[in-house]
Amino acid sequence: MPAPAHLLPAPPPLTETEHDLTRWEDDGGPAYEAPPRPHAAQWLRISAALGERLPELAGREDVIVTCDHGTRSGAPAAFYRTLAQLEIDAGLFAPLRPATIHPTQVGDEARYPVAWGAFTHEAAHAAHSRWSTPPALRGTALDTAAQLLEEARVEKAHLARRPGDRSFLRAAVQSLVLPDFTTQNPTDSWQAGAAAGLILARRDAGILDPDETQPLHDAVTAILGPDLLDTLTQIWTAAHATSDDDAQAMMSHAQAWCQALGASPDAPQPTPDPSGSGRRGELADVIGKVTAAVAANEAASQAAQARANAAQTSRARAKAAHAARARQAAEIASKVFTPGARPFTPESQRSKYRSDASPVTGTRPPTAGEKAAAGRLARALRAAAYRERATTVTSSAVPPGRLNMRGALARDAQKAAGAIPSAQPWVRTQRRQGPTPPLRVGIAVDVSGSMNAAASPIASAAWIVAKAAALTDPDSRTATIAYRRALTAITAPGRAPARVTEFDADGGGHSLAEAADALTAALDLATPGTGRLLVIASDGHYRPDEVTRAADRISALRTAGCAVLWLAFEPDPRPLPGATLLELADPAQAATAIGKAATTALAATNP
Repeated sequence: MPAPAHLLPAPPPLTETEHDLTRWEDDGGPAYEAPPRPHAAQWLRISAALGERLPELAGREDVIVTCDHGTRSGAPAAFYRTLAQLEIDAGLFAPLRPATIHPTQVGDEARYPVAWGAFTHEAAHAAHSRWSTPPALRGTALDTAAQLLEEARVEKAHLARRPGDRSFLRAAVQSLVLPDFTTQNPTDSWQAGAAAGLILARRDAGILDPDETQPLHDAVTAILGPDLLDTLTQIWTAAHATSDDDAQAMMSHAQAWCQALGASPDAPQPTPDPSGSGRRGELADVIGKVTAAVAANEAASQAAQARANAAQTSRARAKAAHAARARQAAEIASKVFTPGARPFTPESQRSKYRSDASPVTGTRPPTAGEKAAAGRLARALRAAAYRERATTVTSSAVPPGRLNMRGALARDAQKAAGAIPSAQPWVRTQRRQGPTPPLRVGIAVDVSGSMNAAASPIASAAWIVAKAAALTDPDSRTATIAYRRALTAITAPGRAPARVTEFDADGGGHSLAEAADALTAALDLATPGTGRLLVIASDGHYRPDEVTRAADRISALRTAGCAVLWLAFEPDPRPLPGATLLELADPAQAATAIGKAATTALAATNP
């Protein structure tokens, strides 16, 4: 049986060699100098670091931690209760180099889960094992049973304080407890009970999962029978509920354990039954299945955690990238829309050989047709912005409201029967006007040489939309940017122009991505709560890098709920993905098309 030889009152007695060395020194001989061990200084540092971390695990500051090659008890880790000493075998940290182990750094323990699991288990003993077997009974079956029941009890108590340590305790069980059941272990009732007390009890303590321990549960049931296993289950369940310092109760549980398995409490633990030699190794085979199930579940859990961490990292990076882009967009908007600003050339389009001049050629007063078009568009926007009044119907036992005769009769009947009246005969209907969302329209006009024919109607459309929005709602805003290599503001946000700005389309390059950024920042096109629309007037003949950057901006706006309309005036339009194409044979239709799209966007906006 795997012996829990790690919870002892004190270290084992000195060996004969150690006695001889002690007598030699007492007789005046030179002190024995142990041969130097590899990385001794590093293991001393690690011991001190583990001692610093122990109070957070055990809630004690008086325990001395030693990490060295091997322990005095021979177990992977041990706790000596009367001396308040904890030992852990340095071999548990393999294959890590000692210089890379830093327990004081929270999170470093994830690199050595088995060692930290053993350390956590001994810390649980330090915190919760406040009783001990009477000296006269040490080494008996009663002592063995009591120590066995203590294993899962302290882990359950520890998890109640620190549930996050479960994965480390599982790692220790998987690597240190389960492998102790070898093919040399006989399969008799005492060994089956020990397997149940060490493994199935940890299932009930919340360390292992039921699906992992099911093969052992079936095997132990076949060996002990369901009634005996149920008795043992009741014993360890009672032990789990025992207080940390109740030695009498733990001895009683151990007594019941020995009685159930037919063992003499005062004698050593039962020796293997010779008749069971033919079944030697049966438990090891079953526990091998438990080990495999635990390993599979741990691998699946780690994979899921890795995916979650990767997703969290990706979200954090995306959030940081979005914030950086928003700051950059705000900077571009401030440079483009500053009154009297010159055309702004983005970094991606800058050239030391030439600088772009403004495409603006002047202004003119609006025509009568443009004024009429602005008025018609304003009326259409008002109609689209209309929201049906919200209706709320409430019932009550008293006025105001309309009297419902069925409810009144039901209330009278309840009173006549002596019951508490619950009917509510008065019905009140309240109607409230919902908020009207304002409009945000950004217009990006391509003023490269291929768009020369559309310059005049687009200038007219920009004025019409800006004027109509101002007439509709004081909170509505529009803005227009002419883009080629540089960005030039045609109409600024929040300003309804009194005159129509005219421009030429004769430049090169396409800074649509930066134009979209500037309009998004200036008009809050990515913020819900308004009717948002981005209108792009262009033929779409861009360089691949320009297409990639602009398509990314359009996709982001569509995801944020902003509609994107692409006006094309060429027979071979190349709209970017995500934009709704509207191909116009006559450039003069641009104003009407923009008006319809703006109306649709506003009508689809939720208040």
